Amino acid sequence: MPTSPTDQLRRRRRGRVKRGLALGLAICAGLLAKPPAPLEASVHKLNQFQPGSYTIAYYVDGDTIAVNMNGQVQIVRFIGVDTPETHKPNTPVQCFGPTAAEHTKSLILRGGGRVRLRADPLSTNRDRYGRLLRYVYLTDGTNLNELKIRQGYGFFYPYFPFSRMADFSRAGNQARLERKGLWGHCTPTPTTDGGYRMEQPLNQQT
Repeated sequence: MPTSPTDQLRRRRRGRVKRGLALGLAICAGLLAKPPAPLEASVHKLNQFQPGSYTIAYYVDGDTIAVNMNGQVQIVRFIGVDTPETHKPNTPVQCFGPTAAEHTKSLILRGGGRVRLRADPLSTNRDRYGRLLRYVYLTDGTNLNELKIRQGYGFFYPYFPFSRMADFSRAGNQARLERKGLWGHCTPTPTTDGGYRMEQPLNQQT
Protein backbone atom coordinates (compact mmCIF):
# COMPACT_ATOMS: atom_id res chain seq x y z
CA MET A 1 0.00 0.00 0.00
CA PRO A 2 1.46 3.37 -0.96
CA THR A 3 2.32 5.57 1.98
CA SER A 4 1.33 9.16 2.31
CA PRO A 5 3.86 11.99 2.37
CA THR A 6 3.08 12.45 6.09
CA ASP A 7 3.98 8.82 6.88
CA GLN A 8 7.21 9.09 4.90
CA LEU A 9 8.18 12.23 6.83
CA ARG A 10 7.51 10.48 10.14
CA ARG A 11 9.67 7.51 9.13
CA ARG A 12 12.54 9.76 8.11
CA ARG A 13 12.34 11.56 11.47
CA ARG A 14 12.33 8.27 13.38
CA GLY A 15 15.36 7.14 11.37
CA ARG A 16 17.28 10.30 12.23
CA VAL A 17 16.44 9.90 15.94
CA LYS A 18 17.60 6.27 15.93
CA ARG A 19 20.86 7.17 14.20
CA GLY A 20 21.42 10.00 16.69
CA LEU A 21 20.84 7.68 19.63
CA ALA A 22 23.19 5.06 18.17
CA LEU A 23 25.91 7.69 17.66
CA GLY A 24 25.48 8.97 21.21
CA LEU A 25 25.76 5.48 22.65
CA ALA A 26 28.88 4.80 20.61
CA ILE A 27 30.55 7.97 21.87
CA CYS A 28 29.68 7.14 25.48
CA ALA A 29 31.03 3.61 25.07
CA GLY A 30 34.27 4.98 23.66
CA LEU A 31 34.70 7.37 26.58
CA LEU A 32 34.07 4.60 29.08
CA ALA A 33 36.49 2.26 27.34
CA LYS A 34 39.26 4.85 27.20
CA PRO A 35 41.71 4.26 30.09
CA PRO A 36 42.12 7.18 32.48
CA ALA A 37 45.27 9.26 32.36
CA PRO A 38 48.02 7.82 34.58
CA LEU A 39 47.92 9.24 38.10
CA GLU A 40 51.63 9.98 38.00
CA ALA A 41 51.21 12.25 34.97
CA SER A 42 48.33 14.10 36.63
CA VAL A 43 50.27 14.60 39.84
CA HIS A 44 53.32 15.78 37.89
CA LYS A 45 51.24 18.45 36.15
CA LEU A 46 49.76 19.59 39.44
CA ASN A 47 53.20 19.79 41.01
CA GLN A 48 54.55 21.85 38.13
CA PHE A 49 52.02 24.61 38.72
CA GLN A 50 51.70 24.54 42.49
CA PRO A 51 52.70 27.76 44.27
CA GLY A 52 55.75 27.82 46.50
CA SER A 53 58.65 27.94 44.04
CA TYR A 54 61.38 30.32 45.16
CA THR A 55 64.80 31.49 44.06
CA ILE A 56 67.81 31.14 46.35
CA ALA A 57 69.11 34.29 48.00
CA TYR A 58 72.15 32.55 49.46
CA TYR A 59 73.28 29.21 50.90
CA VAL A 60 73.93 28.85 54.63
CA ASP A 61 75.06 25.23 55.03
CA GLY A 62 73.94 21.71 54.18
CA ASP A 63 70.54 21.91 55.88
CA THR A 64 69.77 25.63 55.71
CA ILE A 65 69.17 28.01 52.80
CA ALA A 66 67.84 31.51 52.31
CA VAL A 67 65.11 32.14 49.72
CA ASN A 68 63.52 35.21 48.18
CA MET A 69 59.91 35.13 49.33
CA ASN A 70 57.37 37.88 48.68
CA GLY A 71 59.99 40.59 48.61
CA GLN A 72 61.81 39.35 51.70
CA VAL A 73 64.66 36.96 52.39
CA GLN A 74 63.56 34.05 54.56
CA ILE A 75 65.89 31.54 56.19
CA VAL A 76 64.68 27.97 55.67
CA ARG A 77 65.74 25.04 57.86
CA PHE A 78 65.22 21.59 56.31
CA ILE A 79 62.75 19.44 58.25
CA GLY A 80 64.01 16.15 59.65
CA VAL A 81 67.67 16.30 58.64
CA ASP A 82 70.81 17.59 60.33
CA THR A 83 74.11 18.12 58.53
CA PRO A 84 77.55 18.69 60.09
CA GLU A 85 78.21 22.28 61.09
CA THR A 86 80.19 24.76 59.03
CA HIS A 87 79.22 28.17 60.51
CA LYS A 88 78.01 27.53 64.07
CA PRO A 89 79.52 30.00 66.56
CA ASN A 90 82.14 28.57 68.92
CA THR A 91 82.05 25.27 66.99
CA PRO A 92 84.83 24.13 64.67
CA VAL A 93 83.94 23.13 61.13
CA GLN A 94 82.83 19.54 61.45
CA CYS A 95 83.72 16.41 59.56
CA PHE A 96 81.94 16.30 56.16
CA GLY A 97 80.35 19.72 56.79
CA PRO A 98 81.71 21.52 53.70
CA THR A 99 80.95 18.46 51.54
CA ALA A 100 77.33 18.37 52.76
CA ALA A 101 76.97 22.10 52.14
CA GLU A 102 78.37 21.83 48.61
CA HIS A 103 76.05 18.90 47.90
CA THR A 104 72.99 21.03 48.70
CA LYS A 105 74.24 23.94 46.62
CA SER A 106 75.18 21.88 43.57
CA LEU A 107 71.85 20.04 43.41
CA ILE A 108 69.84 23.24 43.66
CA LEU A 109 71.97 25.01 41.07
CA ARG A 110 71.54 22.05 38.74
CA GLY A 111 67.79 22.79 38.80
CA GLY A 112 68.21 26.45 37.96
CA GLY A 113 68.59 27.81 41.50
CA ARG A 114 64.92 27.36 42.41
CA VAL A 115 63.24 25.19 45.03
CA ARG A 116 59.69 24.44 46.09
CA LEU A 117 58.87 24.50 49.79
CA ARG A 118 56.26 22.54 51.71
CA ALA A 119 55.34 22.66 55.39
CA ASP A 120 54.57 19.59 57.51
CA PRO A 121 51.31 19.40 59.51
CA LEU A 122 53.10 17.94 62.53
CA SER A 123 55.91 20.48 62.56
CA THR A 124 55.86 24.05 63.80
CA ASN A 125 56.03 26.81 61.20
CA ARG A 126 59.32 28.17 62.57
CA ASP A 127 62.02 26.97 64.92
CA ARG A 128 63.30 28.81 67.99
CA TYR A 129 65.69 30.81 65.80
CA GLY A 130 62.86 32.10 63.62
CA ARG A 131 63.74 29.96 60.61
CA LEU A 132 60.97 28.50 58.47
CA LEU A 133 60.77 24.71 58.80
CA ARG A 134 60.10 23.16 55.40
CA TYR A 135 60.56 20.21 53.09
CA VAL A 136 62.70 21.45 50.21
CA TYR A 137 61.94 20.03 46.77
CA LEU A 138 64.18 20.26 43.72
CA THR A 139 62.67 21.24 40.39
CA ASP A 140 62.38 17.57 39.37
CA GLY A 141 60.23 16.85 42.43
CA THR A 142 62.95 15.23 44.57
CA ASN A 143 62.63 15.73 48.32
CA LEU A 144 66.07 17.14 49.14
CA ASN A 145 65.68 16.55 52.89
CA GLU A 146 65.27 12.81 52.41
CA LEU A 147 67.87 12.63 49.65
CA LYS A 148 70.57 14.08 51.90
CA ILE A 149 69.90 11.40 54.51
CA ARG A 150 69.64 8.61 51.95
CA GLN A 151 72.97 9.51 50.34
CA GLY A 152 74.81 10.07 53.61
CA TYR A 153 75.08 13.86 53.56
CA GLY A 154 73.10 14.32 56.76
CA PHE A 155 71.58 12.61 59.79
CA PHE A 156 67.97 11.72 60.43
CA TYR A 157 66.86 14.32 63.03
CA PRO A 158 64.39 12.63 65.44
CA TYR A 159 64.06 15.32 68.11
CA PHE A 160 60.88 17.02 66.83
CA PRO A 161 57.82 15.30 65.31
CA PHE A 162 57.14 15.34 61.57
CA SER A 163 55.05 13.09 59.34
CA ARG A 164 57.95 11.52 57.39
CA MET A 165 59.88 10.33 60.44
CA ALA A 166 59.63 6.61 59.61
CA ASP A 167 60.81 7.13 56.02
CA PHE A 168 63.72 9.34 57.07
CA SER A 169 64.74 6.91 59.79
CA ARG A 170 64.87 4.01 57.32
CA ALA A 171 66.87 6.10 54.88
CA GLY A 172 69.39 6.98 57.61
CA ASN A 173 69.79 3.40 58.76
CA GLN A 174 70.37 2.21 55.20
CA ALA A 175 72.98 4.90 54.54
CA ARG A 176 74.77 3.97 57.78
CA LEU A 177 74.80 0.26 56.94
CA GLU A 178 76.18 0.99 53.46
CA ARG A 179 78.67 3.54 54.87
CA LYS A 180 77.56 6.20 52.44
CA GLY A 181 78.90 9.73 52.61
CA LEU A 182 79.77 10.87 56.10
CA TRP A 183 79.30 7.34 57.46
CA GLY A 184 82.36 6.25 55.51
CA HIS A 185 84.53 9.27 56.37
CA CYS A 186 83.57 10.27 59.91
CA THR A 187 82.68 8.74 63.27
CA PRO A 188 79.29 10.18 64.30
CA THR A 189 78.29 10.07 67.97
CA PRO A 190 75.00 8.31 68.79
CA THR A 191 72.51 10.14 71.03
CA THR A 192 70.11 8.81 73.65
CA ASP A 193 67.14 9.76 71.44
CA GLY A 194 68.05 7.39 68.63
CA GLY A 195 69.84 9.95 66.49
CA TYR A 196 73.43 10.92 65.79
CA ARG A 197 75.46 14.09 66.04
CA MET A 198 78.82 15.09 64.69
CA GLU A 199 81.56 15.98 67.15
CA GLN A 200 84.52 15.14 64.93
CA PRO A 201 86.24 18.19 63.39
CA LEU A 202 86.96 18.49 59.70
CA ASN A 203 90.72 17.98 60.14
CA GLN A 204 90.03 14.43 61.35
CA GLN A 205 87.99 13.44 58.29
CA THR A 206 89.34 10.31 56.62
